[in-house]
Amino acid sequence: MEVILLERVENLGQMGDVVKVRSGYARNFLLPQKKALRANDDNKKVFESQRADLEARNLERKKEAEQAAAKIDGSSFVVIRQSSELGVLYGSVSTRDIADAASAGGVHIERAQVRLDKPLKSLGVFPVRVVLHPEVDVTININVARSEDEAERQARGENVLARPEDRAAEEETAEAAPEFFDEGAGAAVESDEEEKTEE
Repeated sequence: MEVILLERVENLGQMGDVVKVRSGYARNFLLPQKKALRANDDNKKVFESQRADLEARNLERKKEAEQAAAKIDGSSFVVIRQSSELGVLYGSVSTRDIADAASAGGVHIERAQVRLDKPLKSLGVFPVRVVLHPEVDVTININVARSEDEAERQARGENVLARPEDRAAEEETAEAAPEFFDEGAGAAVESDEEEKTEE
């Protein structure tokens, strides 16, 4: 089916383009969402008569989206979930969960605006793309954790999955490392070996 786009549609075309799409995509998404018109002679005339209004409305919505983008770009939101000891979630974080977390943080985002490449199924901090307008998108960070305290530690870059004894071992190794790599440490080892060979 051929349609005339009434706004820019990602991976499809710009406003005014006549594109060929699958009938189901047109009937179920483009036409009901008022993103396109069927490409026939009458609709082409209607589009041309309304083109200036559509472009003005699109520009206005784009400006509003850019203002919102400046406020939320790079923002971080916390989603609390239960997980296994290995950090695998019991379930996953969906677009609805992300939209709800953003709303709780004072930012209104529709779930349809959230673009997830793959479901979030583990603990961690993940960048997520949010499309505020067909020509404006931003990236927010979603911090998936088991508690608020854990979320704060993850935000600082800590590995929350490491067991306490593992963390203690890491700290000891980090403290001992400068001594091992001090200047002259290698020379002292070499002189000890020379003394043993002389004996």
